[in-house]
Amino acid sequence: MVKNAYMTPDTGALGVPGDLGRHLGMILRGYRTRFEEAVANLPAGIRGYQILSTVVHHDPSNQQALGAHLAIDRTVLTYLLDTLVAAGLVERVPDPGDRRVRKVVATSDGTRLLAHFEERVAAIEGDLLSGLSEAETQFLVALIRRLSMEIHRTQPGINPCDAMDR
Repeated sequence: MVKNAYMTPDTGALGVPGDLGRHLGMILRGYRTRFEEAVANLPAGIRGYQILSTVVHHDPSNQQALGAHLAIDRTVLTYLLDTLVAAGLVERVPDPGDRRVRKVVATSDGTRLLAHFEERVAAIEGDLLSGLSEAETQFLVALIRRLSMEIHRTQPGINPCDAMDR
């Protein structure tokens, strides 16, 4: 037996340290390729989708909270938002309590377009996971969510967009 090897739950086969990174990299490359194709016509591509989705589904209190949620540098976020504002998908509105603070909200066109792209993203995610059963898919997604939240908890400044960009 190889020292530092581990057992995989599905086959009981030994895994070699470092295989996890290779497998995750392969999954990320496959996901990113499909994701880019699904949102190719959306202004700002994947990041535009992530911003629009966050604004619609998580309703961040202000632009700073939006950037923190997505771990996007405020300078980069400004350019991305400018692109989405110019496309009529989001708008910056002043906070009634502090007019210096801006909240980013989706326009009706932005909400409608997001629904269209969510269907496309759901289809590519289904395609990516098509080799797994429904139970395996649910289990995998739950484990990934848990691991992601744990990494975010211990490294709150980590930028998930960097991984998608590389």
